[in-house]
Amino acid sequence: MARKRIQDDEDNHERWLVSYADFITLLFAFFVVMYALSSVNEGKYRQLSDSLLTAFGGASVLPSEGASLPAAGSGARLARAPERKDAALIRRETERLTTMARDIQHVLAPLVEEGKVRVRQSERGITVEINASVLFAQGDARLAPASVQALRAVAEVLRMDDHAIQVEGHTDSVPINNVAFPSNWELSAVRAGSVVRLFADVGVVEPRMTTVGYGSTRPIASNQTEEGRQRNRRVEVLIMSHLPASTREVALPERGAESEKEKG
Repeated sequence: MARKRIQDDEDNHERWLVSYADFITLLFAFFVVMYALSSVNEGKYRQLSDSLLTAFGGASVLPSEGASLPAAGSGARLARAPERKDAALIRRETERLTTMARDIQHVLAPLVEEGKVRVRQSERGITVEINASVLFAQGDARLAPASVQALRAVAEVLRMDDHAIQVEGHTDSVPINNVAFPSNWELSAVRAGSVVRLFADVGVVEPRMTTVGYGSTRPIASNQTEEGRQRNRRVEVLIMSHLPASTREVALPERGAESEKEKG
């Protein structure tokens, strides 16, 4: 005779809790993993960035000090750092200009000592400021014989170089009106042209050079005093840097007193 099956246990109506607990555990593990992947170790990130910078000579991709990293998991991407000139190239160009500035300062040492010439290096390049009394007679644009040797020495430094050269003529604010020059504009421009012509005669390649006559529009001293007017009467030879305006100004020493010569 068949025996009636006896159930050892009653039906368990809370078995769904086991599946639910497993789901919650997996979900928790999922978010733990996501958090671990999204957290950026800034110290290690900076170390990686510095290593790449050293290896490739580029700009660091890490934000500047005090800036926060993009929010994790937000889909944000690190902004690309602004493109820069290669650091080694900037250093070489700066050193090259510094060497050239010192060479020019050396060949013009007597005039530098007397305060008639100033040599400066800046983000634009090298500026050689020459008092007009060194170069020209009063109201004239022909180079004085005594100035030719000094300018030839400068041209020899520039001759084997490839930087662009801009020669600028400047005057004081006292009007001029003679047969050759009806205004300071013509005087300043022709004086700049006289310097460029001498440079070309020495062998500086002509396409590298340009001339500008500023007249009295760019004074560097007061025109109310004779000393200031003497400073404003000048020719500036600018050796243009190959780099954009990104390097800090490096001032070479300016020695000697200003010239007391009369207007050139």
